[in-house]
Amino acid sequence: MNKLFTSLFTIQMLFSVNIFCQNYTSYFTGSSNNISTSPLGGICLMGGSTEDDNAMRWFLEQANGGDILVLRTSGSDGYNEYLYSQLGISVNSVETIVFNGSSAVNENYIHEKILGAEAIWFAGGNQWNYVNYIRDTEVNILINEAISERNIVIGGTSAGMAIMGGYYFTAQNGTVTSDVAMSNPFDNRVQVDGDPFLQNEILTNVITDQHYDDPDRKGRHIVFMSRILLEYGAPVAGIACDEYTAVCIDNTGNARVFGEYPDYDDNAYFLQVNCEVAENYPETCSPGQELEWNQNNSAIKVYQVKGTYEGENSFDLNSWDSGIGGVWHDWYVSNGELFENQSTEIQCQSMSTVQVTNADFAIYPNPTTDLIYLSSEILLEAVISDLSGKEVLRRKVSKNLNISSLEKGTYILTLFDGLSSYNHNIIKK
Repeated sequence: MNKLFTSLFTIQMLFSVNIFCQNYTSYFTGSSNNISTSPLGGICLMGGSTEDDNAMRWFLEQANGGDILVLRTSGSDGYNEYLYSQLGISVNSVETIVFNGSSAVNENYIHEKILGAEAIWFAGGNQWNYVNYIRDTEVNILINEAISERNIVIGGTSAGMAIMGGYYFTAQNGTVTSDVAMSNPFDNRVQVDGDPFLQNEILTNVITDQHYDDPDRKGRHIVFMSRILLEYGAPVAGIACDEYTAVCIDNTGNARVFGEYPDYDDNAYFLQVNCEVAENYPETCSPGQELEWNQNNSAIKVYQVKGTYEGENSFDLNSWDSGIGGVWHDWYVSNGELFENQSTEIQCQSMSTVQVTNADFAIYPNPTTDLIYLSSEILLEAVISDLSGKEVLRRKVSKNLNISSLEKGTYILTLFDGLSSYNHNIIKK
């Protein structure tokens, strides 16, 4: 009798169910008893088309047996059985919620599901719907709190990958090809935004792109970076994936690349403004004119990595100057056309996108407009310098630092606690 009761109970608790509401549709698979585990964090960036199974296994492992939440603005339940039972990684449940419109963000049911998730995955589709529906809403707040406070793993494919960076191509006016973007970087389809959205700290200064091989999107990615550099003054970088390829980033900043090389030519790309070039800005980036970002054929430094079945190849997102299994290239744009040359490893202090510190305090938000908040309880001396090293601000601080007097751009913040100093790149919007 006890064995029979247990079996019946298990059958009762493990099920699939669909819920339709005017604002959303839910597809649920797994245990109805929500559990709390300790997720391992991280970010999974998928280049589109079919998911890489091993990268998705990594994603599920980071959830540590918890509950998986898939968010999408179109489609149905294609992820449920795939994630719950086909990859061989045990999780408590998988739920897909399809937003039927922007009003879905007001649903308490969705809020509760975010609060209970150990992993959140954004499906493909149209990234403008994600931006338009979710940004600056309670759902947005809850997702960011889940990342920062509960260390959930997050990721997405195609449009879901496009929204993972601190900067993102919104596709508000539709998609844009490389040829169109490079012929006119200010075409109305080139819509790049840096307003706070998904706050993955290690991707603060990164803009992602996907479907890098089909169609070729390298040129437009360079255009996105040129616009960010000029308009935000940010030390911008890029991460991109071919289709069927994924970049999985753990909490140490190690970015592993999954794919099916050598059977298929699957690649990920890590792009940064070449720090070997002094005052590296586009020569021409103006409305109605072809992009010219040449800098002696070396404007952009790129580390290209083959994605393998086991994810052996990688790149260090702490330093942005070292990797395993990749090849360095110089990219540049001349007369609206992209060129690539094989190169050598970067030879200067490259741009780090993570705010690295040995201190037991954090700074936030970054970028900001007026105030930087410090999680420190002690009095610190703050010195702000521009990128040339010229001091522009110095004061004693503890809880916050007012930078409203500074011009828009990127600065170096140095904090002194009496024993040590700590450096951070900050961006004034």
